[in-house]
Amino acid sequence: MKIIFMGTPQFAIPTLDALCKSNHQVIAVVTGEDKPRGRGQNISFTPIKTVALDYGIECLQPPTLKKSDFISKLKSFDADLFVVVAFKILPKEVYSLPKYGSINAHTSLLPKYRGAAPINWAIINGENETGITTFFLQDDVDAGEIILQQKVNIPKTMDAGILHDTLAIKASQTILDTIELIEKFGKNINLKKQNQTEVTLATKIFKENCKINWDQPFEKIYNFVRGLSPKPTAWTTNNKINYKIFRLSEANVNFQKIKPGEIKIENGKILVSTNDSWCEVLEIQKEGKNRLTSHEFLRGNSFEANAYFE
Repeated sequence: MKIIFMGTPQFAIPTLDALCKSNHQVIAVVTGEDKPRGRGQNISFTPIKTVALDYGIECLQPPTLKKSDFISKLKSFDADLFVVVAFKILPKEVYSLPKYGSINAHTSLLPKYRGAAPINWAIINGENETGITTFFLQDDVDAGEIILQQKVNIPKTMDAGILHDTLAIKASQTILDTIELIEKFGKNINLKKQNQTEVTLATKIFKENCKINWDQPFEKIYNFVRGLSPKPTAWTTNNKINYKIFRLSEANVNFQKIKPGEIKIENGKILVSTNDSWCEVLEIQKEGKNRLTSHEFLRGNSFEANAYFE
């Protein structure tokens, strides 16, 4: 198949790589614009553009997807299929161009967790499994008819970063399997409509939504922290200083609690009270400093007596 691939971030790389190594022909890549990145604000390519250029594939970087010259350029490729992984919402005049339409790989078992942050919300909500869903694009976001779903387990120790990388690999496999089905059955492919009564949303997460509420059970806080680790990262405040919290574990202690958020330092450990137990902070980052284990952190930092995270 002649394929145009659309994607921008690191997540999309395994799929582009798998397509380039397959018997399909990636005839062009559409990705985000070059932008200033990092402390030096030097202009750099998107992760996908870097890979595409390594393969010698033409890259298109339109500022908008609705311009007539961009759409004309896409038409000129006469692609069989557009494959979309971690990219913008496509307008109908774009996704309807190819012979077999456009497919997307979404990081949830649709119709659960439609939206911008399905990986984070699945862990925050304590799900035991998630997966990749491929579907044909239509006007409503993440609402297209399902082609294929492949599940991934979420162990209790897995954070959003590990799940992200796991799903990136699973997406590449699922896309290849999906294309095989399209090649085999064409427009007669067996599709599954999404059950609208089972729809849940995975809304975009902003910094203000990442503050830890210590007045909750340990398990809820634990899932919240790992669901936001390593980014956008859960955070808390002590003495008007923000601290990012990357990892927690349950602490087997029986100290008397005054209120949730109380901090105790015991045997080189940072312990914090929740509303039903104590937990141990394993990795922490003070505002303006580096991410550290609690042992590393306590070598050069301390908390006042009777301190609290707020």
